Amino acid sequence: MSDVLTKKAAVIDEVKEKVDGSSAAVVTEYRGMTVAEISTLRRTLRQAGADYKVFKNTLVKRAIAGTPVEPMAEFLEGPTAIAFVSEDISAVAKKLRDFAKDTPSLVVKGGVLDGRALSVKDLLALADLPSRDVLLAQLAGLIAQPMRQMASLMKASSLALKAAASLSSQAMRLAVSPSLLAA
Repeated sequence: MSDVLTKKAAVIDEVKEKVDGSSAAVVTEYRGMTVAEISTLRRTLRQAGADYKVFKNTLVKRAIAGTPVEPMAEFLEGPTAIAFVSEDISAVAKKLRDFAKDTPSLVVKGGVLDGRALSVKDLLALADLPSRDVLLAQLAGLIAQPMRQMASLMKASSLALKAAASLSSQAMRLAVSPSLLAA
């Protein structure tokens, strides 16, 4: 096998490995971006849990053929880079949206999540979601709320019982006191 074919096979294997290790992928066009801008974007996305790489479209198409991320092939036109998301796609979509606002030459083309193609509109909707950690905290709060209410009711009813017992004992003393005085 020639050296070129070996390199191409290595790239295809790398793409397959990235696909297997990621929960989602987002395809962007980087035409017009400087090397410094791409490096900054890579660092930003790495912090959000994504690996941003440039691959040849034909090699990516070969690597994803027959895989759950095959719908991503429709976005592989022109100079593209792929953000392979290993953590929270919402955080990555936010970073890409914010970076594209500051760097208009970055164009988000689409992506794939759970074998389903995501349009730019879908990615913007994901970017508007709170982060995974915030959503989990909100869910925990919703689950804990009934327990907090139950604890408050139990505390209130125990206080009410104590107050009733206190009133009852006072009434008993008052009821017993007049008879003791009369005797």
